[in-house]
Amino acid sequence: MCWKSMRRPNLCYRRLLFLVMIATGLAGCRSTPPVSAPSAQPVALQNIGSNPPPTAVEAEDVAYQQLRLLARALIQIRKDYVDPSKTEYPALIQGALQGMLQSLDPHSQFLDAELYENIKNDTSGEFGGIGIVLGFQDGILSVIAPMEGTPAFRAGMLAGDRIASINGKSTEALNMRDAIRLLRGPENTAVSLTVTRKDEKNPLEFNLVREQIKIPSVKGTRLLDPGIGYIRITQFTENTAPELRDALDQLRKQDLRALVLDLRNNPGGLLNSAIEVSQIFLKPGLPIVVTRSRNPTNDPPPYTSGGPLHLTEFPMAILVNEGSASASEIVSGALQDHHRAILIGTRTYGKASVQSIFPLDESNALRLTTAHYHTPSDRPIHDIGIPPDIAVPVSLGEWQKILQKRARLENPELFTKEPPPEDLAGIVDRPLERALDILKGLLILNSRSPTEH
Repeated sequence: MCWKSMRRPNLCYRRLLFLVMIATGLAGCRSTPPVSAPSAQPVALQNIGSNPPPTAVEAEDVAYQQLRLLARALIQIRKDYVDPSKTEYPALIQGALQGMLQSLDPHSQFLDAELYENIKNDTSGEFGGIGIVLGFQDGILSVIAPMEGTPAFRAGMLAGDRIASINGKSTEALNMRDAIRLLRGPENTAVSLTVTRKDEKNPLEFNLVREQIKIPSVKGTRLLDPGIGYIRITQFTENTAPELRDALDQLRKQDLRALVLDLRNNPGGLLNSAIEVSQIFLKPGLPIVVTRSRNPTNDPPPYTSGGPLHLTEFPMAILVNEGSASASEIVSGALQDHHRAILIGTRTYGKASVQSIFPLDESNALRLTTAHYHTPSDRPIHDIGIPPDIAVPVSLGEWQKILQKRARLENPELFTKEPPPEDLAGIVDRPLERALDILKGLLILNSRSPTEH
């Protein structure tokens, strides 16, 4: 390998470095005189023998050196990279921004106009695609949960599936923005995915046709047993709380005395929706979720339960699994901490980071992780998840059959010409059955007079 010697920085480099310094505020800072050190104060001795922390001026010099390194790299790429069509400054700077944000965590991103519009559409309840919520698990592009009734759901994709390729393109070095671009497209167009799954030796192939995705929020409202209701929330959108109140009104007219709230495979959604749902089942004024940032003095007070409706008179069970994420974990954690509901199933996904949008100019922005959500008792959720009170593990194959049987139960009109497969006949939703048994026992216990206890 032959290395060319580094030439002295030219005028173009010096101008670029100056612009970078101005953009970061360092050009003006370097002419500022050093700040005098405060008078000595007693301090606790820690890390004996280590170097003292850098002063403000030293930290500034380190930043200047690294910006100079970036400027030199940009100039060298512009000058010598083999394909000049890839070396325009906008492309290089956007690539640097994408790499920088991606190195922080999987949820921080550089947003161009297209991606920002996609993010806004994600919470509006309708968009085009195949119907999966994406995330990174161990650095690998993965399915957090397929959305109810979408092409991915109908094809049998499951939470935890790892996407190896999209349309033949490996996802190994793919960032979130590029993955979304590959998955979304016009309606009635095809997209192929190669997926690896925990219990499968060989990769699975999914050939899907894109649709306009309409996200249902509250489904499956019914009585499982006299007095024991069931409601499933598939995703937290702007309409979730009013739809939930309607569903509860329907069950209360049927003498609701206990409730199963199913949040399995619910990938989350809007924070406000999670708060509105939680407060329905809590007494007024109780904390729902705590925000923890890098600077505790700037943390807002905990979100607390308000609103006019507080249904606290009946026992509850919440079903969760590894596909329950984000807003689902906020609701589960709040009701668990306040001993309002028993959690049944498996540990949740562990996605509880706060992303804030910071506009950079008229068309670009940063999506930056600025805090993490904790439960009311200050338990961290992110990368940990919410553990169930009663663990009921379900294999991937069993879960897939539960989903098929549930779809037939809730949407019989879609299967009028299709007899149920024989392998679904003996399938029992064990977490749901466990919840039903527990609630039956609680109702019996609560019905006894104090002398009978």
